[in-house]
This record gives sequence, C-alpha cells and structure tokens, in this order.
Amino acid sequence: MEDLVIRDADVVDGSGADAYRADVVIDAGRIVSIVKEAAAAGCQRPRARREIDAEGLVLSPGFIDMHAHSDLALLRDPDHSAKAAQGVTLEVLGQDGLSYAPVDDRTLEEVRRAITGWNGYGDDIDFDWRSVGGYLDRLDRGIAVNAAYLIPQGTVRALVVGWEDRAATPGELDRMRRLVAEGLEQGAVGLSSGLTYTPGMYARDAELTELCRVVGSYGGYYCPHHRSYGAGALEAYAEMVALTREADCPLHLAHATMNFGVNKGRAPELLALLDGALEAGADITLDTYPYTPGCTTLAALLPSWASEGGPEEILARLTDPATAGRIRHDLEVTGSDGCHGVPVEWETIEISGVADPALGDLVGRTVRESADLRGEAPWDTARRLLVRDRLGTTILQHVGHEENVRAIMRHRAHTGGSDGILRGSKPHPRAYGTFPRYLGHYVRELGVLTLEECVAHLTSRPAARLRLPDRGLVREGYRADLVLFDPRTVAPGATFAEPRRLPTGIPYVLVDGRFVIEDGRRTDALPGRSVRRTPL
Repeated sequence: MEDLVIRDADVVDGSGADAYRADVVIDAGRIVSIVKEAAAAGCQRPRARREIDAEGLVLSPGFIDMHAHSDLALLRDPDHSAKAAQGVTLEVLGQDGLSYAPVDDRTLEEVRRAITGWNGYGDDIDFDWRSVGGYLDRLDRGIAVNAAYLIPQGTVRALVVGWEDRAATPGELDRMRRLVAEGLEQGAVGLSSGLTYTPGMYARDAELTELCRVVGSYGGYYCPHHRSYGAGALEAYAEMVALTREADCPLHLAHATMNFGVNKGRAPELLALLDGALEAGADITLDTYPYTPGCTTLAALLPSWASEGGPEEILARLTDPATAGRIRHDLEVTGSDGCHGVPVEWETIEISGVADPALGDLVGRTVRESADLRGEAPWDTARRLLVRDRLGTTILQHVGHEENVRAIMRHRAHTGGSDGILRGSKPHPRAYGTFPRYLGHYVRELGVLTLEECVAHLTSRPAARLRLPDRGLVREGYRADLVLFDPRTVAPGATFAEPRRLPTGIPYVLVDGRFVIEDGRRTDALPGRSVRRTPL
C-alpha cells in the first residue's frame, strides 16, 4: 500500500492548463498515480496508509523561490517557517554575486563582513567548507526545503583579484574561469552577479562575457543584479541581454524592477526590449517580488570608489571628514552608482535592521525621520550609523511603482522570487509573504493573473529555467514537492508593521513526499537537500 493519497483535490498542475479534480497518490517521495474524478467513476478509488481530504483545496507543485537569501538561514534555523509556510519547496541561493563559496580563509572573512546585513555575521555557523561542492554537501545533511546554488561572481573576483577597482589580468581571468567551471561541475546551476555591489561591480563586460561563456557551455544560466535599476535601468537591461547573447548563455534577470521616479510607468519599455530579444532567439527569464519597496544594505548605496578595498577601507573613508564629504556629494547631488545613479532621497530609506542591538531604536524610521529627531542632517545620521553598525545595517527603499510591478508580473518570461532577507528586527515582509501575496492579492483580489497562470509562474517556469526534469509539475513520476492551499483564504500574514507573521490558507506542504507543514503547523522534518545542476 502506498504512503499517501490526497483525495478530491482541485489540481492546478503547473502547466497553465485548467484545474481538474483528482486523487493523487504518493509513495517513496514521488507521485505514483493521478486518478481524475471522471476516470474514477464506478471504480475502486486508490487507497494508501494515510489519506488527506483535500475538498476545497488546490493541489499544486511546490513553489520555487528564484531569488532567496537563505544561504546561512537554512543552516542556522532548521524550522525555516519563513519559506516552508509559504509553500516554497526549493530556493535558489548564492544571489547578487556574494555568498560563501568558493572561498579561502581570507575571502570568507571578507564576505562574512560584507554581507552581514543580509545573513548575519555567522557566529553561530561552523564554516566547515570552502568549495561549492562542500557547501552543497553541508546542505545535504538536512534542511527544511530544497536549495540550488549560483556561483557568486563577486566572491570569485574577491578570491582571485581582491576588492580593487581594476581589470583582471589574463592569468586572473583564467583562474576565475576555472573556479566557475569547478563550481558548475560540483553542482551549481549558474552564476550570479551584483553589479552595484563591490567587488562584482568592478568587472568589465568583457570579463563577465568570458565567465558567461563557461556557464553557457555547462548548461547553466547567468543571473545578474545588473548595473542600475534607476537612472540607467533600460541601458543596464540591454547590456545584460547583449552580453549573454554574445556569450551564448541563458539569462535570468534578478528582481526585474523599474524603480525610482525616473522609471514611473516605464515597464512597457522594458517588456518591449525583452520581447524583441526573445523573438530574436534569446533565452531570457526574470523574477520579481510582488511589492513596491526594495531591500538592501545601507552601505550598498555608497559610490563604488568609496567601497574599493573592502569593508575596512569603507569604514576608514567614512571616518575621514574630507572623504566623507565627497561621499555625501555623490549620494545627495550626483547620484552614486550604488544608488543606481539617482540622488538619494533620505525620506525613502527606512532602517529595517541593525547588527548592533544598541542601535535598535532607529529601526522602523526613515533616515530623515531619525535625523530630524536629532536635529541634524540626514547624511550625518547615515554616516554615524554606518560606522557604529560596521556596515551591518539593512534598509527598505520605498522607490517602486505598482503599475510597473503588475505589468512585469504578467510577462511570459516571469517567475517569482522573494529576494527575502531574513535578518533584522523589521525585515521586508516579502521574506515571509511573497508567494501567498501572489495568490491572494494579485490572483483572487485583483485578477492580474488567473490562478493557473500564477501557479505556472511559480512552479514549472522556474523548474524549466533550472533544468529540473522531475519538478515543477503535478505529474506521475515527478517528485512529491507539493502544496495544498485554499484559494479563498490564502494570504500573507506578514505586513510592514509585523513582517514575521506567517501566511494563512496553506495547511499542507510536502518536500520529497514528507510533510514540512501539516495542519498549518511546521513539523520537525528536514527532507530538503541540495538540487544540483543536471549535466548536459
């Protein structure tokens, strides 16, 4: 007798096809049979050791978070309800060009410092790996949900070139190519970049093209956080399209937004650019989160010249009055490349988390509000915070546009990604609410997408990008990474005021046929493992 039958479910199978009523039978972590209601008439219905009555519930493939920052959270927090409770069964890590493999001892310490605001410093983590394969092996000891990994180009550059703003030498480029090839051979699914973050931003297009040639030859994809989401956004998108076409490498555009006042209402221009490339034969996908504010670190806004050399050099420049004055001019007048070429508007920068608990009274306020309370200029508040918190401060940037969000999520190349940063006392609610918000707000309440369309965006499309042959659809023989949700009630609990509240309307989530959410509660199961690149 099989392990489980999910009875009388409304199956939305991830293909985009209409829903149908069926019993779905699961055994040994896979879907072994699907008995549609019409076929079951007059026949004995399938039985199993356990049955779930799914009357009124939708059964879909588990959701794939194409842009996650759970690189340490999966190791630190076995519960991981932030994602499991949303119906996420697979996350893609190593984003924005900075993560924890491949590294040596020096680079690991530098990266830990640089992205403390994303993942914490990691005092509670045993960093017992240095290679991509070693990190994936660590995940294989047991995690809440599955995880795939992108080789972070910024980390590779830090390991080989350092944190200097210069072109790589031919020998350094050869070594970077070898590191990327090794990471792909060890199971990474592609390469990420953070081209407004140091040191990744110091790479010229020729360097990125050469690395992408390696990625494409292994069947991976390139996932850039490109050079501007503000003043030069369209040009930055076009740059990535041209670069990957030259390299013959598939492109996946990370958090593909059009932000800041200069881009209000300009999503159709981006979509026209992508449609033209797709029609010309380009292989392009993208992900978005269903919110208008963004989230990053306060230090990320600094100009690239001020970030050269790594965290200690940044802090030294901030404490030097003359250099700090230059940084302020770039931020407030010129528009720094770290702030996407747009002069910073301090009233849009909300402090969402601090590394030093003594600074917690600033969380939830904008930089301008905190400055007004102290009777000083916003830059003075920001500068003091950067130094005292040793660059560990995270922020929300309230610079997005709802019409752009809706237009982009309708696109044929669209997938879902939370870009969720789980650290800080008041994180962005997208970390806990992205997938139920798609289903509740944009499907049920607004009708921006049909339910079948939305599920396809969150399941089969990302599975196809990741080249996963047995995930992303409800099909016989496929892995039982599944979610049962109530389409009438599914909704995010997380809000900007209470960002860690769990969603409603998602009573069951299975990873590899095992319940990680059961009757709306997290179980103690850790069935997740690394999902490694499928060889060509």
